[in-house]
Amino acid sequence: MNVLQRGLYALILTLYFQNTLVAEYLYKDEVIFNPKFNESVEELGSELYEKTGISLRLLMLKELPEGMKIAEYEKEVMKNFSTPTILLTFSEMDAKVDILAYPTSLYEYFDKKQILSPISSPIQAFVIALLSMDFSDMSSGGTILPLLAEKSKKGEVLGKYSGAMFNGYADIAEQVADSKGIELEHAIGSANQIAILVIKTLFYGIILIVIFIYIKRKIYSKWQDKNE
Repeated sequence: MNVLQRGLYALILTLYFQNTLVAEYLYKDEVIFNPKFNESVEELGSELYEKTGISLRLLMLKELPEGMKIAEYEKEVMKNFSTPTILLTFSEMDAKVDILAYPTSLYEYFDKKQILSPISSPIQAFVIALLSMDFSDMSSGGTILPLLAEKSKKGEVLGKYSGAMFNGYADIAEQVADSKGIELEHAIGSANQIAILVIKTLFYGIILIVIFIYIKRKIYSKWQDKNE
């Protein structure tokens, strides 16, 4: 291999690792590769760090290393950071999302269970609990998984991924900021979440009405049978 070829390979490797490993807050991106998405994450992450001293990093993985669980992977990545850090990790092929915070005291500033809930609205939680007759856990307010679960047309999958993960990233950032009593100029606010909540509420409200009418008719039918 001549000097020119070695130089070319070195340049390619440098650019590759710059794109996938060295970004400040979009720490690794093997999925989206969208400059606008990168910019949005960097702006919000940078502002949060400047105002709180907490680094919120996003990892977009194609697939976890073979035989490694997402929590194990996050712990390995966390070793690279010296500042208080929150990792939001998504693995496309494994269909996994997780959040790891170090030190663990950072969990006081955001609600991990709510953010990672597969249920977006209280109405949806109630309908699911009603159908299963299990009201022990009615947690809702998920800002990532409900969007990832939405069906998408061909060519819109990456848009769904970026929308869902930035929604969750922003949710964590805003919760941390609220806990610290500060405002973020680059926060997306509650408008997006409210719109999702309204749509879900209407949808599951209709389902609840249908269930109610079905049960009412069943009861009425049984009452008629007894009186015939």
